[in-house]
Amino acid sequence: MSSKEVKTALKSAREAIKNKEFKEALKHCKAVLKLEKNNYNAWVFIGLAASELDQPDQAQTAYKKAVELEPEQLLAWQGLANLYEKTDQWDFKVELPTVYQKLVELYASSDKNKCYEMIKKLSEIYQSDKEYLKLAKLWLQFLQLKEEEAVDKKELLQLWQQMTQLLSDCLNEEDQDNETRQHLITAFEKSMVLMHPVPGEDHKKVSMDYIKCLSKLPQEEAKMKKACESMLSLYPKQSYPLEVLCSHYLKTGVQNERAVSCFSRLQDLDPNSGLSHLGLGTKALREGRMDFVLNVKGLKKMSSSTGWCSLAEAQFKMQKYLDSATSCSQGMFSLLYITIVIQMASQQHAITDPAILFSELLNSLALLLFSFLKATSQSPGCAEYYFLLGQLYWDMGEETRKDRSKAHTHLLKAAKLDPYLGCVFRYLGHYYREVVKDLGRARGCYKKAFELDNDDEVSGAASVDLSMEQDDMDTALAILQSVIEKATPGSAKWAWMRRGLYYLKIGEHQQATADLQAALRADPEDWVCWECLGEAYLNRRSFTAALKAFGKAHQLQPSSIYSVYQAAAIKQTLGKFKEAVAEYLQITAQQDYVPALKGLGECQLSLAKSLMEDCRDGGAIDLIQQAIQNLFRAVELRPDLSCLWKLLGDTCTAVSSVSPNRAQVLVPALLAGLDPNTQSQALNQAQTLKVGERCYVRALKLMSEVPSLWYDLGLNYYRQSRLTFPTEGDQNSPSLLLEKSLQCLKKAIMMDSGNYSYWSALGVISMSKGLENFALAQHCFIKSIQVEPNNVVAWTNLGTLYLKKDNIELAHEAFKIAQSLEPLYVNCWIGQALIAERVGSYDTMDLFRHTTELNTHMEGVKGYAFWVCSTLLDKSNRDSELYRYNIVQMNAISAAQVALSKYTERIQSDPDAFIMLGYLNEHLQLKRQALQAYQRAVELLQSMSPTKELAFALGSYGRALCTSGQWDEAVHVYNSTPLQELSDLTGLALAYCKAGLIPESISAYERALAVASSEKEKAYILTAQALLQHRQGNLDLAKTLLFKCSMLKEPISESLLCLCALGLVHSDATLASAALTELLKQGTASGKVVEQRCLLTCALLALQGNYSAVQREASRAVHSNPGNPSLWALLSRLVPQYYPRKANVRLHTHTNINHTSNTNPGKLLYPHTQGLEQTLMSMVSEKGVCIGACVFYGLYYFVCWLAEVYRSQGLLVQAVMAYRQSLQLASQLSMHSSQVASLLRLALLALKPCMAGVPGKDWIDLVLEATTEVLKLGSSPMALLFQALLQYVTKMAARETRRLLERLVYVPSQEFPVTVVQVASWYLLRHLHAKDDQELLNVLLQHAKKHGDQRLLKFHSHFASSS
Repeated sequence: MSSKEVKTALKSAREAIKNKEFKEALKHCKAVLKLEKNNYNAWVFIGLAASELDQPDQAQTAYKKAVELEPEQLLAWQGLANLYEKTDQWDFKVELPTVYQKLVELYASSDKNKCYEMIKKLSEIYQSDKEYLKLAKLWLQFLQLKEEEAVDKKELLQLWQQMTQLLSDCLNEEDQDNETRQHLITAFEKSMVLMHPVPGEDHKKVSMDYIKCLSKLPQEEAKMKKACESMLSLYPKQSYPLEVLCSHYLKTGVQNERAVSCFSRLQDLDPNSGLSHLGLGTKALREGRMDFVLNVKGLKKMSSSTGWCSLAEAQFKMQKYLDSATSCSQGMFSLLYITIVIQMASQQHAITDPAILFSELLNSLALLLFSFLKATSQSPGCAEYYFLLGQLYWDMGEETRKDRSKAHTHLLKAAKLDPYLGCVFRYLGHYYREVVKDLGRARGCYKKAFELDNDDEVSGAASVDLSMEQDDMDTALAILQSVIEKATPGSAKWAWMRRGLYYLKIGEHQQATADLQAALRADPEDWVCWECLGEAYLNRRSFTAALKAFGKAHQLQPSSIYSVYQAAAIKQTLGKFKEAVAEYLQITAQQDYVPALKGLGECQLSLAKSLMEDCRDGGAIDLIQQAIQNLFRAVELRPDLSCLWKLLGDTCTAVSSVSPNRAQVLVPALLAGLDPNTQSQALNQAQTLKVGERCYVRALKLMSEVPSLWYDLGLNYYRQSRLTFPTEGDQNSPSLLLEKSLQCLKKAIMMDSGNYSYWSALGVISMSKGLENFALAQHCFIKSIQVEPNNVVAWTNLGTLYLKKDNIELAHEAFKIAQSLEPLYVNCWIGQALIAERVGSYDTMDLFRHTTELNTHMEGVKGYAFWVCSTLLDKSNRDSELYRYNIVQMNAISAAQVALSKYTERIQSDPDAFIMLGYLNEHLQLKRQALQAYQRAVELLQSMSPTKELAFALGSYGRALCTSGQWDEAVHVYNSTPLQELSDLTGLALAYCKAGLIPESISAYERALAVASSEKEKAYILTAQALLQHRQGNLDLAKTLLFKCSMLKEPISESLLCLCALGLVHSDATLASAALTELLKQGTASGKVVEQRCLLTCALLALQGNYSAVQREASRAVHSNPGNPSLWALLSRLVPQYYPRKANVRLHTHTNINHTSNTNPGKLLYPHTQGLEQTLMSMVSEKGVCIGACVFYGLYYFVCWLAEVYRSQGLLVQAVMAYRQSLQLASQLSMHSSQVASLLRLALLALKPCMAGVPGKDWIDLVLEATTEVLKLGSSPMALLFQALLQYVTKMAARETRRLLERLVYVPSQEFPVTVVQVASWYLLRHLHAKDDQELLNVLLQHAKKHGDQRLLKFHSHFASSS
């Protein structure tokens, strides 16, 4: 779908929404998302349409996706807010504040009015949820916006006062943090600052509120006192601050002079103030003035528990026990009260009132029972006393409950005396339900009790529960309905919860959710109710809301395993297997909970399957092992559960997909059929599948009529039959296993013929090798399609059957239908690719590439790799449009290499795949990986009979060995080939040459010449022979071979280059001129050929003594190729050497290096030298090539040349400056290699004074700086060597010196240049000799012998003899 089509579809969706056609809008949006899945507007439209269609969960998902894509866009956030506002769903209400907060942020910079509206809504939510800290921060943000608008002080004052009113409720919360309270104090202080006039009524009211706030904050005592004093100074006749201070002193027990002064001042202002009398009375009690204390005037004015306690204490000391008891009852001091009662009993005080007697003896059971018996004897007509006595007998325990003469008798007596006493019938209901087990009578008693007292929740709940137990749902619902209709919000929790559970039971999940939410409003801390709500959400498929509900339940009751289990099960359903595993492990760590073990095994199996899809077999096997262990734990606990055995079978059968080399699974010994006392046994693939078979059989013994178990067992037999190396024995032969598989599938179909998967599996087994019943297979696939027409697997299998029978048209139709049913199903695309391959279509490679993008399927991967390699082997199509698209634009080599690496990880016995992998690795310059792939292919082919593939693999292996520099091994491998192919012979010749076996190389080239079929191939071989002959000193023979090469029908430029170079080397101008003339006749050239021809021409002119023509030839080449930096570099070297007049350079030689190092670099350049760059620029301008980039290239090479001149003359400071300039130019031109070169030259320049012992730290710092910058750009052995040499010079005996040198010496072959390794070895030898470390010396010498480093061995001998 193009961009234009996307816009059209979005426009159609917008119109559909405008016309209220929301389903049509969804279709348009989904069409957009199929190919542009991150389209913001499409997701917003889906959210809007789903919201209007009453699909809140889908709308929420769509809006959240849009928010993830564009978090700073308003539309999705507005949609979420509207959705949450109109949907009465608990989880939506929880997330609404977050949405409002984001809208506040977005509106703050665009629409202030909307921002204020959002703040108002958000503050209402925070206030209702008692989120006072968030409310305070929101109001501060609101006030800051208002202050930015520069509103008047009056409006600001109103806002600050409104903030104080909103936050004042936080003072009543015990768990409020100090930050919220500080915000409240700040609001009061801001209000008082803005208040005008002072003093005034408004200011006085705010001051009183401020003091009231501070009085509730014990930690703000100092501020409270200061505020009271301040108010007293402004309003001296106001008693409120004195009342606050007196109340504070009474609570804290402070009785100093300041407190007494406050009590006295308050009494003067208000003689009837209870606080002043309480304060002064407490002071008198401490001073022992009891008569003053007994004055209860203060307590009559103001009841205070502290005051009553003080009064009771004074009365007790004066032995007025009855009065003291009365005071204690007023103040509710039970401990003191019991003490007084005991004292009264010892004094034998007579009390005739039974109610007082009950209150006095409440905490003593024996005395209490005696009191009730005495009360009932004194008042035999009082029903309450009989009820209290019956209640006491009920609470005394099981024995008195069952004794009819006690609890039951007294409760009946109470009911007869007062038939309207509801609590009596409640306890009678308890008696009939728990003791007599007569549920009918119990239900009647509970019903009677609830009718008498509608507030009796225990009776109402028991009546409903018993009605439900007796299946009288109408009565139960009638009771619940009557309670709920009368209930106010936040009450009747028991009724809401029971009706919610009833609706949950009958499947009305929406109504159940609403009732349970109402129950939670009454008691938000009821974790059981949260679990029930989670169940309702779960049954309604609202997984996110259910997850939050179970999380809340677990937060309230951490010991509840059920909520954790349900949360894990939901995450498992949502595909969040890793999170589910973590929670299941949390449960199984506490106890062996079978559902958790089962879920854990299922999640681990699912994770293993996802890893196997990506060919990560090692990780998959680890997860399968863990799943087997956990499921076996569950089976040991509940061996009677068929589902556990089935899961074990699935887990064991899953190993059929992994590589046989990886399939080593640790299985419990008892499950493997071994001695249970032994440890877990490692089983191979066949043995693990056999264990899976036994598990399925065990499941079938428990539930033999379940068709899916027969289906699973049949697939297990089929997997066993496909093993490459089946276990020996008739019972495990592939044909017998296939027959068993066939019978199992037929059994499953007999039980359930309406399952399309069974028919499809039977068809696959029927067409497998060993049965090949294609008619039955076709019948099965067609039956599967008839049962389920939208069956992509059956259509694909049917297409595969037709393709196998060479019916291309029918196969194509079947695959096409499968593609239309499920475009992402990879198997049908592979079928189409195979058809395209068979008919020779150009789309074959594109189809195979598409299969690798969809999924990692072994057939698709191999097919794509084959076509990529075939295209690369065809050298004639490099300039075709098809090659550029399939290989270059599609990044085919890398994609095929990655996919084929997965293939060879899974299937390690396919030599063709390893050959292709090696070839692709060669193209990617992955030398080591290519070598390993070819080696594996050779090993596999050598175990088979000799074939052409082995010869090809050996030739490729030899080529890889040559590429990696292993010449001797390459010679050996090439000699093991038939040596009939030109590539093998030339490869052998090259290996001989690099190994130093020149005669053998020449001989190999002669054999290759006999095999060569084209003139061009012969020309290359003759050129190579000529080079080898010249290397052996046979100049005439080399010339003869090159002349012979140039006389062929298809001469090559390389032979003429060699002939020309030969003439130049041996000063034969005639030969060089003739060869160069023939070379120039070959037409235009580009790239390196231009550089070579220019260099050869200039060298020939110099040989002929025509120096002026040298500069002209180089200038002509630069003029023709101004973008070639190498030509500019050549020109910069030739001009000073052969045409010094143009260079206009005069350098002054200084012989004293130390003097040069300390001289100002600016004074070392004479005027002519300083104008050198201008000279170069003018020379370029003369040629008409004043182009920016080219000039910079020339400047770069000129500055490098100038630096070398300075260095050769000993002007080190000037050389450093020149190298830094070249580095700057290279950076501007983004020349990575030139940057590295300049830095390395700079490091080498600075290293020389260090090694010469020149004092000072500047050169050392320069070496470290330059090498560090090189290593930042990439790996550089030279930089590492310079750092090691610097360490050697500065700290020769240090351990770090040895470590740096060893890092260069002990490296794999060909990883570092030989020169670097040899230099490092030489300095390491000197270091070890200086340390006299014989052990490490022996290691170094063994390494030198192994790699043939004779020079190092000679150095060691020299050191040893000199010492």
